[in-house]
Amino acid sequence: MRGKFSLYILSFVVLSLFLFPVFAQAAKDDDKPLKPVPKAFADKHMPSGWWTDTKIIAEGKKIFETRQLEYVYKRKKKVAKDGCATCHGINEKKDRPKKRGAKDFRSVKRMNRLSDSYWFWRTSEGVKKTSMPAWGKELSEEEIWKVIAYEHTWSHGNKPAVHEHKEIENTVEK
Repeated sequence: MRGKFSLYILSFVVLSLFLFPVFAQAAKDDDKPLKPVPKAFADKHMPSGWWTDTKIIAEGKKIFETRQLEYVYKRKKKVAKDGCATCHGINEKKDRPKKRGAKDFRSVKRMNRLSDSYWFWRTSEGVKKTSMPAWGKELSEEEIWKVIAYEHTWSHGNKPAVHEHKEIENTVEK
């Protein structure tokens, strides 16, 4: 009995050592200042009323879950078969995005920091040195805004909400 208990404790300690860096990195990323938005994207803003328009959000959900994209990552051709959900969809068993490193849109702390122009820039141009591809050539500007409106609901209990938060960071490249 005592040996079994020791084995449980040892298993817990080892598992904790592997999981702690994952959670620590996610928390660290939420506190890092965001990169400044390039001037070319500084004036990009969500069309009026779209944050809470249920029709727009439903259209964004469809694009998020179904639009395919072929892209190159680390010199290999990749296909996002299920659109944004390929990486950002939630793995129910692990309660995190399907792809390690993909941002979790359910994180209120993270999502409330993003200006709409920052969000648009990252979706349109992708994120260098990550597996986040550029969607700007595949999706129209209107489609990108629809996807963002849908993603925004994740941090608000899957309900439409205006994106007006005191935490929003609005820095633009000089």
